[in-house]
Amino acid sequence: MPAWKRLIRFTSTDGQTVRGEPILPTEDFDVGSTTEETGLKAKVINVVNGDIFDPKTTVTDEVVTVKTLLGPVEVSEVPIIRCIGLNFIKHIQEGGRTLPPYPATFIKANTCLQDHGAPIVIPKIAQDEQADYEGEMCFIISRDAKDVPESEAYSYIGGYLCGNDVSSRKLQRDPKLAGTVPQWNFSKGFDTYAPLGPQIVSTEVIPDPSKLYIKTKVNGEVRQSETIDDLCFKVPTLVSYCSQGTTLKKGTVIMTGTPSGVGYAMKNPQFLKPGDTVEVELNLVGTLRNTVEYA
Repeated sequence: MPAWKRLIRFTSTDGQTVRGEPILPTEDFDVGSTTEETGLKAKVINVVNGDIFDPKTTVTDEVVTVKTLLGPVEVSEVPIIRCIGLNFIKHIQEGGRTLPPYPATFIKANTCLQDHGAPIVIPKIAQDEQADYEGEMCFIISRDAKDVPESEAYSYIGGYLCGNDVSSRKLQRDPKLAGTVPQWNFSKGFDTYAPLGPQIVSTEVIPDPSKLYIKTKVNGEVRQSETIDDLCFKVPTLVSYCSQGTTLKKGTVIMTGTPSGVGYAMKNPQFLKPGDTVEVELNLVGTLRNTVEYA
């Protein structure tokens, strides 16, 4: 378990990029709402060997003020992003599918990672009414994991954060563009297509992620709203399954799937366009917020 309970990355009022443990003004304060005007303060985290999970990494008594909140991790710290498809029971059932016997997995490269507050940049190839949001609960692996039994899974988790598995639906599903079967890696793998944030909250604060509730808004309109307990494959199962015969390197982020309410499945499909704001909220974690722009 890390020395910190909550970890944020931010620029301070003196222009430095800092890791810190936020000093919450109230128990229900949404870290994702932080601006220069809110004056959120944080205790500086002394990161040893560039590793937020290093046993020697400590929370100091030095207090600084947050100017701009960034994403909690950088590209260099995340070797890969592993994703789970079709993992919310209601989302599976609304598509007329039966529950799968095993998790469906795919990957995003670490180049997909984007900061809290930074734009989702839709490339030219994906601008034809197809960019979609997928709000997700994510967790980060705190030490190398391989062949992990479910009973030990939580000891490999460093904490929880919000994510958005941004997707290009035509490239994913249209046979003329995707081929004869849907494909996920290319259509979901563009730069900035995996915003993460607004903080990492440790398992000490969140011992049972099934108690969390996820909500996704586009321009203030609630599109997704579901309890994490609706996951078909729970967190211990995902850690165990994904680590069988495969090393999950420290820093690996796992996106656990999205609930019903994505844009392409609406009665009148709604896709992301320039100027939109997407918010993914998890209680106890806060709100990940990103705007949308075209490259």
